[in-house]
Amino acid sequence: MMLKNAYWYFQSALDNTFCDQVIEHANSKKDTIAVTGKFGKKKKLSKEDKEAVKKVQTQRNSNVVWLNDKWIYDRIVPFIHIANENAGWNFETDWCESIQFTKYKLNQFYDWHCDPMDVPYKSPNPNFNGKIRKLSATVQLSSPDDYKGGEFELQPRMRTTANYKINVKEIKPRGSVLVFPSHLWHRVKPVTKGVRYSLVIWNLGYPFK
Repeated sequence: MMLKNAYWYFQSALDNTFCDQVIEHANSKKDTIAVTGKFGKKKKLSKEDKEAVKKVQTQRNSNVVWLNDKWIYDRIVPFIHIANENAGWNFETDWCESIQFTKYKLNQFYDWHCDPMDVPYKSPNPNFNGKIRKLSATVQLSSPDDYKGGEFELQPRMRTTANYKINVKEIKPRGSVLVFPSHLWHRVKPVTKGVRYSLVIWNLGYPFK
């Protein structure tokens, strides 16, 4: 898939009050160690699962809280729709997954990965069934003065061209929103000081034809 724009951003689009409210709201809930794939959907992990999760944490180490608050969706989702049109992607999407609030503390990170699933969702919920992740959005909740490291990098080409990467500095200011196609590889580098807070939302749609 050839893209004219690898990403679209809205710098400092969300005010400090909103960012503070989201952080306070999410921090009032119990967080969990971030995992990927099937492990994130299991309430209880077997011994084998736990060993597999340890391996996952060599690629991903962060703490997350899942949110489903309308007041958060209402502020962020419009940016995703605007980016989809302005960037020229025009992907057909019609639903969002739960919002992931992520804490990257000292030495935490998320190595190179992409967001779409290998196969579409199989779910009794029609909002999910048969759909894949098409657009990813991340929101910078922290002030750049509150942490060091934690740079967001994107590979607008294939994973094999690992040397061709972009440090997306445009989203460093607090309240910035970044939107990009979910199949693009990206990472968050280790935080070396402080705590980096962010939100992630995935927009769903039926597979590309």
